[in-house]
Amino acid sequence: MTNNYHSIEDIEDGHRSDDDIKSSRRLSLLKVVILVVCAGLLFGLIIVAFPVNKVLDGIIASDDPRLIVAKHGAVASELVNCSVIGVDVLKEGGSAVDAAIATQLCVGTVNAFSAGIGGGGLMMIRLPDGTAEFIDCRETAPQSAKPDMYKKNHTWSKIGGLAVGVPGEVRGMKLAHEKYGKLPWKRLFEPSIKLSRDGFPVPPELAIRLKSYRSVILNVPSYRDIYAPHGQLLTEGKIVHRLNFSKTLEAIANDSTEFYEGYIAKSLVKEINTQGGKMTFEDFVNYRPIVREPIIGYYHGRKVITPPEPTSGPALIFMLNLLEGYNMTITGLDGTNLQRIVETIKFGFARRTELADPAFFENQKEHNDRVKEIISKKFAELVRHNVSDTHTYNPSHYDPMFDFTEDHGTTHISAIDVNNMAVSFTSTVNLIWGARVLDPNTGILLNNEMNDFAVPGEPNDFGLWPSPYNFVAPGKRPLSSTVPTIVENEDGEVELIVGGSGGTRILTGVLQVLTNVYEFNMDVLSAVNAPRVHQQLLPNVLEMESGFDYELVNDLLKIGHVIQLHNVYDRRFACAVQIVRKFKNGTIHAASDYRKVGFAAGY
Repeated sequence: MTNNYHSIEDIEDGHRSDDDIKSSRRLSLLKVVILVVCAGLLFGLIIVAFPVNKVLDGIIASDDPRLIVAKHGAVASELVNCSVIGVDVLKEGGSAVDAAIATQLCVGTVNAFSAGIGGGGLMMIRLPDGTAEFIDCRETAPQSAKPDMYKKNHTWSKIGGLAVGVPGEVRGMKLAHEKYGKLPWKRLFEPSIKLSRDGFPVPPELAIRLKSYRSVILNVPSYRDIYAPHGQLLTEGKIVHRLNFSKTLEAIANDSTEFYEGYIAKSLVKEINTQGGKMTFEDFVNYRPIVREPIIGYYHGRKVITPPEPTSGPALIFMLNLLEGYNMTITGLDGTNLQRIVETIKFGFARRTELADPAFFENQKEHNDRVKEIISKKFAELVRHNVSDTHTYNPSHYDPMFDFTEDHGTTHISAIDVNNMAVSFTSTVNLIWGARVLDPNTGILLNNEMNDFAVPGEPNDFGLWPSPYNFVAPGKRPLSSTVPTIVENEDGEVELIVGGSGGTRILTGVLQVLTNVYEFNMDVLSAVNAPRVHQQLLPNVLEMESGFDYELVNDLLKIGHVIQLHNVYDRRFACAVQIVRKFKNGTIHAASDYRKVGFAAGY
């Protein structure tokens, strides 16, 4: 159980028995300060604070081996072997799109709990000439979908065939490859085919997810056959084989239409419907990715390229505009600036509630005008007057429209090639292990993206009524928390590729990594490893990861925040960010978030 804290005394008491409380409160505040500061310092020494050995373009760079320094290209993902696969593609003359696809196929093969070809993706691509486009291959609702389809049982949107949206990742990656790939499509599949056929050792993150979902793995035959082949759950280092999946990858490598118009689609539809779904073969045949125009913002003179709806890109631009009005660099991350970041996040989540699939608004012009207003500097100036340095408020103060949903089963890849093509690619099966539907014939684990839609007529668990903007409709794409983003420097050159995984925490995680880099002058590894805050309005609680200084926690308590403290390794609350930065002298830095035991690669 997670405790809520209103004061330093509450933080102390939350870890002690009732018999100890009276005597414990007699301890001096100095003792508490010493204990908390020591704990923070220990955390910092282990995770955040790394030895310093150089300065590049004014940025302090650590000598930790997890900070990758490269000259030609780099890939940051949540698995070191997958990052290496991506870099191998770059070395062979492949583009950043090729590298991202090969890396993603690997991540989906190994960490199937978070991503894979049974889900969808969102790919931001910046070309060497400076133009950019966004490929939306997010899942869609099948034609049988209805707004009230989960009213009788909300679990149907999470587990089983009714939870599955039409997967979009394969067609999205194929479109990206047709436009910008250099190596043969088949070449990008070869490493993952080999991994799934010959076997791979269970990495640390997969081992954690297997243990956490032990009952699911052991009770679902298709999961058990892969991850507990002899009746015993596989542990870290044990070998996983996905033989049927390797054959599926081979089929797609030879002909991608098999996934949507061949035996793979037919097998998936059969399994989905066996598990209670109402999917049709035509749902697969008719799926198409959408090429959308990115939205553009500017942050301290840098161009920020981020995706439009149905992602949370407009909310990210709004929050950056809001924070740009403060000169946080002068004082650094003190109590006032952290309070400003928290309040900005709360206003950002309020604006996020106005977003959805843009094709399903009745008055599209009116909605588009509203989004343009939200991402404008003028709107941020008006809202900034309501940001308090000394007070925090109930959710209604931030004028939210409706509720929002979670999506935890996600991964992100950032890549750059020798020609300065940059890719920010987020992929997801929604919740961990998706819909818990794994087709034994193809070996594909299917998403539960339908859970990202709102259910009409009923408030959520926090008493907030659902958004009609995000109701289920045939062919509709649910709202996403993802923000795959690319930043250009003042000279118009690609500088930063960033994105994350971890549900609604993606938005706050990416925002804070950007402020860590551009406001607090951190190198990319320190920027992703620094502790973070999260506040999504409902529940009205500020989540803080371990590692913040005692003074900062105390400052926020005095202001009136109700705080939940989380260990940074608690997967229920973590957001993992992957980042690549290119400096003006051509040097590339890449880093992957330790929260998912990630490791980048470069050459």
